[in-house]
Amino acid sequence: MESNDILIRNIKEIFGSNAYTTDGALNRSFIAAEAFKHPDLLKQLNQVVHPFVFADFDEWCNKHSNYQYIVKEAALMFESDSYKQLDEIIVVTAPESLRIERSMQRDGSSKEAVLARMKNQMTEAEKLSKAHHEIKNDEEHLLIPQVLVLHNKWTYL
Repeated sequence: MESNDILIRNIKEIFGSNAYTTDGALNRSFIAAEAFKHPDLLKQLNQVVHPFVFADFDEWCNKHSNYQYIVKEAALMFESDSYKQLDEIIVVTAPESLRIERSMQRDGSSKEAVLARMKNQMTEAEKLSKAHHEIKNDEEHLLIPQVLVLHNKWTYL
């Protein structure tokens, strides 16, 4: 979103010149605020971004095809249909209050802004119903042992 001239032009057409800072960086807070206030803008953004994301992932997979497995991280995996490119799906879960707190700390967003973003996403229960695996990131379960179970499964096939 900061290096592809076609994508940059498309994003500016949707959001205007405020979509990027004067030094060319993506103005994430502006785009998020506008996109989550106006669902039509979010839809347009997803329509222009996702084809580039899909193509980039395909290219990356081709370059790394010698590995036993590849992990793809995507916030909107089901909403964008990118899950269709995958053999198995892991959903990382956490209580909603913890997800809100983490998002606020990561982005400096308000609770209202995080909730508005979450309203546009599939619920955790819906995601889990489509998943093959769950990793609990709830500060009660250790993460590394959960990841190692999957790693060992996929490397010792």
